[in-house]
Parts: sequence; C-alpha cells; structure tokens
Amino acid sequence: MYDYLIVGAGLFGSVFAYEANKRGKKCLVIDKRNHIGGNIYTEEIESINVHKYGAHIFHTNDKKIWEYVNSFTEFNRYTNTPVANYKGEIYNLPFNMNTFNKLWGVITPIEAKKKIDEQKEESGIKEAKNLEEQAISLVGTDIYEKLIKGYTEKQWGRSAKELPAFIIKRLPVRFTYDNNYFNDKYQGIPVGGYTIIIEKMLKDIDVKLNVDYFGNKEEFDNLADKVVFTGMIDQFYNYKYGVLEYRSLQFETEIINQDNYQGNAVVNYTDRETPYTRIIEHKHFEFGTQDKTVITKEYPSEWKPGDEPYYPVNSDKNNELYKKYKELADKESNVIFGGRLGTYKYYDMHQVIGAALVTVKREFGE
Repeated sequence: MYDYLIVGAGLFGSVFAYEANKRGKKCLVIDKRNHIGGNIYTEEIESINVHKYGAHIFHTNDKKIWEYVNSFTEFNRYTNTPVANYKGEIYNLPFNMNTFNKLWGVITPIEAKKKIDEQKEESGIKEAKNLEEQAISLVGTDIYEKLIKGYTEKQWGRSAKELPAFIIKRLPVRFTYDNNYFNDKYQGIPVGGYTIIIEKMLKDIDVKLNVDYFGNKEEFDNLADKVVFTGMIDQFYNYKYGVLEYRSLQFETEIINQDNYQGNAVVNYTDRETPYTRIIEHKHFEFGTQDKTVITKEYPSEWKPGDEPYYPVNSDKNNELYKKYKELADKESNVIFGGRLGTYKYYDMHQVIGAALVTVKREFGE
C-alpha cells in the first residue's frame, strides 16, 4: 500500500515524509501520541502558543536550512537571552561581561579574564577528568558553583564529578556585554508556533495517531516497502544488548492571571535545592500582550519504561552499547533510523532537518 511507513511524526519523520511525497512516494506516518510534531509541538492556551515539551528556539548558521523552514511559515526576530536565578540572585547567560560584572564588579574584559585565570590557577587542575574539573578549568570556581553545578546535576541526575568532561567542553564564555545565547546567524520562533510547520509538511500525507507501532509491528511493517524509524533504537531491537540510558522530563504548566510573570521567556534555576531546572513563560517567545500568561516548570528525571525519552546520555558506556545496535541497523536493507532516539545523538532542530535531508538524498540517489 505504501512506499514508506514513517514511525514518529516529529521533525525528522515529517521532513522525510514531505520530501518523499514530493518525489511521488506514498507515505504513512504513525505516532503513539495524539498529535503531530513530536517534541516541537505547540498548543494554543489562552491565545498563547505553548511549547508543550520545553523551550524550542530555532537557530542555525546554515542559510539553506533557514530558508527551508521559512518556506513553511514566517519566523519572528526572537533572540534567546536566558537568565539564571541562583537563590534570588539574577545573572545573564551565556557567561559574559554582564555576568562577570554582577559576580565580581569587574568592568573590562582584561579584569574579567584575570579573575577567571586566578581561580583556574588556584584550582590546580592540569587535565580535566570530569565535568566539574572541566568547568572550573574553563570559567573558574565562582561561576561553576553558582551557575553550573546545581543546574547540571539536576539536569543529568548525577554528581558533576561523575559526568564526563566532554559534556561541557564548548561552554560559551564571552568577554562582551552580549546576552545573545547563540552565535548563529539565523534565529527565531515560527509565528503561530511550530505545529504549523509540521501540518504543512504532512498536509497531503496519511497520518495515524494514538497507535503503538510495537503493539502491531508485523502488521505495520507489511503496509510498506520500507520503514523510517525515529523511536528508540534499543527498543526496536527489543533491548537485545541492554537498555540505553535516556533523560526524561516532567512538565508542570500553569495559567496565571497576570500579564507578566517573570519578564523573560526562560529563567534557569541554578541552585541544587530548587527541584526544577527552569521556568518558561511562553508568551515572551512571540512578544505577547495577552492579559494572562502561561508558565511551565521543567523537572528532569531518569528515564524508565513508560516515560518519554527526551535526550540520550552519551557517556562512554552508552556510546559503546549504541555501536552494537548501530551494527545491526547498518545491516537493515528496509529500515532507516533517524532523529535523536533512532541515532542516539543529541540534535538541535536545524541538525535534525539537515540529517533528514541528507537521508533523503542518500535514499533517492541524489
């Protein structure tokens, strides 16, 4: 009946389905959730586009990817400028001259660099063996203790001393008074939310929601010549070599009867005692002027069966385990694996789109 069965109506699956459909291929997209869009799904609450599964800010240096997403909808000029709340003290992110001035009263880049270098020297760290040592060797002890340690340990559910150094190797540190979190040339939020993009991608494609692929795997596989699978690769192989580790998130969303709750779209809570990592105030993504506001608190948790897996834990142990699953995947002639879960890789949105388009070109010999 179909050329492709696409498991997962998220960004990777939707891009693949859209491109395959353009090439005359018949696709069926299925998803276990009751909506399309995967984790970038936005729903309207009180006339505000709520990012149901956490903040998603589109950013890229790739002009072709930027033009690609803009072909589906217009993007606004939103710039990601999160702030950190450490026990009631407010700091700018990423770490920049505003942060350093608040911490130490320094004014010039030379003063800030001197302060960081002094703390790095005092730490005595020659070669970073874990995340804590890596962070201190990059930004010193003050920034680490106030703005990295608690947030990171909540996010990963592990002591910073147990986490690998590579997680934080590219920590953004700027010696300018610039609060723009991303260095990318293109940045913004789709006007009207992300769901619009996925709706347009899947407009002429058969979609079935609230369906469990693994509940009827053989039946679904028989519907198409090939399968594009964007779920957990270890689940696909029935955890043959063991379970890969993922982090999950719990979201607590609340409508508040005031027009402005925190004055910023994203506020990170960097102390260890606050149970959530951040609060998102969704209206600020689109410069909203509604009378009410909607906030979401994010609580990280260890993934367990039945939870949603949001991102892989790319430790050495897990990466070695993934290699075994990838060896199986590479031998599949009728299954294509994609997305964060299918390739066990932390992707940003522009990277997911890029990977999907590369997969399309490879699949259709272009």
